[in-house]
Amino acid sequence: MISPKARFRLRSTLAAAGTAVLLGLVALPAPLVAQEGAAAVQDVTVTDVVLPLGGTLLKAPKLTASGTRLSKEDLAAILRPDSAVPWNERLARLDAASLTVPVLTSENAGPGENRQTVTYRDVVARDVRAGRVGELTAAGATVNVVAGPNGGSGTYGQVRATDLDLAALSRLYTTPGDGKGPVQRVYGTIQVADVVYADARGTTVKIASLSGRDLGGRQIPDGWNGAFAIVAGGFQDGADRRAFAAAAADLIAATTLGSLELQGLSVSDADPKGPLLFEIRRIAYASAGPEAGTRLEDLALSRGGLRTQLGRLTLTGASLAPTVAALQGIAAEPAAGTGFSDAEMRRLTPQIGNLTLNDLAIELPPEATPERTPHRDGRIPARGTGSETARLNAGKPADPKGVEPRTGDPLAVTVTPQPGSRIVLREASLAFGPPTDGVPSNSRLTLSGLSLPADLLAGQPIVGMLPAYGYRNVDFDVVADLAVDGKARDLLVRDITISGREIGTVRLSGTLGGIGPELLSGTLPAATLLMFSGSAKSLDLTVENAGLFERFLAAQAKDLSLRPDELRKEYVTASLLGIPIILGNGPAAKAIGAAMGQFVMKPGKLVLHAMAKEPAGIGFIDLGAARSPALVLDRLDVDARAN
Repeated sequence: MISPKARFRLRSTLAAAGTAVLLGLVALPAPLVAQEGAAAVQDVTVTDVVLPLGGTLLKAPKLTASGTRLSKEDLAAILRPDSAVPWNERLARLDAASLTVPVLTSENAGPGENRQTVTYRDVVARDVRAGRVGELTAAGATVNVVAGPNGGSGTYGQVRATDLDLAALSRLYTTPGDGKGPVQRVYGTIQVADVVYADARGTTVKIASLSGRDLGGRQIPDGWNGAFAIVAGGFQDGADRRAFAAAAADLIAATTLGSLELQGLSVSDADPKGPLLFEIRRIAYASAGPEAGTRLEDLALSRGGLRTQLGRLTLTGASLAPTVAALQGIAAEPAAGTGFSDAEMRRLTPQIGNLTLNDLAIELPPEATPERTPHRDGRIPARGTGSETARLNAGKPADPKGVEPRTGDPLAVTVTPQPGSRIVLREASLAFGPPTDGVPSNSRLTLSGLSLPADLLAGQPIVGMLPAYGYRNVDFDVVADLAVDGKARDLLVRDITISGREIGTVRLSGTLGGIGPELLSGTLPAATLLMFSGSAKSLDLTVENAGLFERFLAAQAKDLSLRPDELRKEYVTASLLGIPIILGNGPAAKAIGAAMGQFVMKPGKLVLHAMAKEPAGIGFIDLGAARSPALVLDRLDVDARAN
């Protein structure tokens, strides 16, 4: 795969298709050998153009200005890199029908042994007036990257930009500002075609086309060049994080982009473990309007026998405002410091907004399908020489080594793995509210139309028994809705619902107390802190049967050689008498037992509501240390009913 340094180089080469060409035109330097004297409209050619620009060296063996009234002295003065006149003022005097550069090379060195060279062909700027370019094109480019022991090479197809403002570009990069001025648009549109990059490790990236619109920004205190240098230096040991934070915040807040679209992205990897191919038909970003947000369409991933497809991924409502605010807070600190704490990293998290996935399908290879079916108690049976079976030994302790199948066992359930199993998800959505100290104030997860083979649930708690009850495929809908009350230090479980077709529905809600930011401090494991600080205040549980109970009863009756009606009566008796005894035989225990008895007799809906009598709730440590259920139930107001 591509190393982090190589990935950084790749991203920079993608951007270079637009920016390096533009910077090359901004900064064509001395020495200049002028040809032809200037009188009126004429063509002027200069050669051996070399310009150091920070860590980048730009070279143009020849540049021709056509249809210009500039003399050679005028052009030399405009392009002189050591001139005392600001670049934007000189570029405002640049006028020509066209500027032509047959070959433009950008060489970038560092960090360390890293080197990057981009060579553009047939660069032409047309209708150059007062430092503005009507159209800028390049026939293509080649890229060569050396990243320590690794490297890579690539090519670009045609590059085209319109409405390019060289003077604005120069002001942004070189002239300081307060970060509050007007947005200066650098270009109207830009398109790059046929990008191909391959590294030495066998990873190839291809992009059919890349286009953007309305890129610009504001002037910032260090200038963009200075800010980029500060951010790059901030990753070094001992660097003052205040300067890094200030420059990063300035760059994020100052950059504007109207829209960006990428089509035909593919990443292939010749991994010895199996070739990998990842493809996205379209990636689109828009800052405003009905299409605001980021969209990825028609994603596909294949590796060996695994095939994954995703119709669409959409992200809306995302914002970097919390990140900028956190960086500005760090930059305003009175004392120098290095690095970031876990709490600060959380505050740097952007607002995610709403994430939606549509039409996910995963084709599993045959070897991924479980060869063994779990028992109804969730245990995995031992491997046999013939077909695998699952059974439940009623009243017998589970054998940790597994249970060998026995010929003639009336409860044996034979499951043959099906090749080419599919996992399908119609829609998934994840919504986050505005964050506080990096923690969303509320969040909601919705899964609709989740379908998968029941065998894949083997060994999982509770649902691992579904194959043994005759389910071959299961369909679920899931909702999880949570909110945080920072003042009350409560976690509000507003709704957790799991619904299974021909299975049933479980719905849970409640309130947990003692939930504060210290759980995310990282100083102690969250589970340890939660045990000492957390408490249970309320719980609402609803169970609705849609066929699972009948399958369970039939399987158990077969196991015990009873008729289902006979076994049902035994369970009713156990609920009415056994459960109250187990729970302490108090009023709450009897209410729970009676409700469960009614549910077993007529399995429809079971509702349980419990609320702590103390306003602070019952501490988790108290729940764990309670010697009997009765001691817990005595501290609760309980309401239980069925149907």
